[in-house]
Amino acid sequence: MLSIENIEVAYHHAIQVLKGLTLSVEPGEVVALLGANGAGKTTVLKAASGLLPLENGSIDAGQIRFNDDPINRVAPHELARAGLIHVREGRRIFAEMTVEDNLIAASYALTGRKEKPDYDAVYAFFPKLKERAHQTAGLLSGGEQQMLAIGRALIGQPRLILLDEPSLGLAPRMVDEIFDNIARVNQEQGASILLVEQNASAAFRIAHRGFILENGKVVLEGPVEQLRENPDIQTFYLGVGEQDDQKSFRNIKHYKRRKRWLN
Repeated sequence: MLSIENIEVAYHHAIQVLKGLTLSVEPGEVVALLGANGAGKTTVLKAASGLLPLENGSIDAGQIRFNDDPINRVAPHELARAGLIHVREGRRIFAEMTVEDNLIAASYALTGRKEKPDYDAVYAFFPKLKERAHQTAGLLSGGEQQMLAIGRALIGQPRLILLDEPSLGLAPRMVDEIFDNIARVNQEQGASILLVEQNASAAFRIAHRGFILENGKVVLEGPVEQLRENPDIQTFYLGVGEQDDQKSFRNIKHYKRRKRWLN
């Protein structure tokens, strides 16, 4: 569904963020993309959705394909109409419009396609949105706003959803509800999902595979079951394992390598 092959990305033609990065998302798959702040995770999503030029970014090498078609130079609105939908960090809803109007605005992603907007399907996933259909979106709770952001993506009949930090700022109970619904979108709608998330436990609960980024490069990848058993992942992402790094890492070079995950 999505193939990113050895891409290099820079901002302002000077600040290199991604350095020969390669990853893929298969049809019907949920892929988690993890890494420390500044590792380049959000830039991966912007490169795939065509947003880089709007922020003085550029793909200087490599190739991105969506459904086998090259998309390095395809405009964001054209990708959305092709079924590649980006749900950005911070939700980016239209705060002064109603919930219903937000969903209607999202229907422009269907321009030129045979599909019609299915508002009832969105309300079936998120009954709270139906209850608040005529309420101003900016007055929703953080969790409800995230539901609306995902609901807008569903209006576009997505084949692939790029989902950036859906748990950000949410209470644990709401995080569970949001991720349950993301899993339902994947299972019931068949949409592939590339998920950027700081909450590794939540991401691994619904993902099939994962990629770990460090300084713009993939340093680890594999099935989620395999990543869960990795000592580095356990220590720095899942919060389990050794409690005293200095005591555990007797080899100083090994210790320094592991400490890079924290920076």
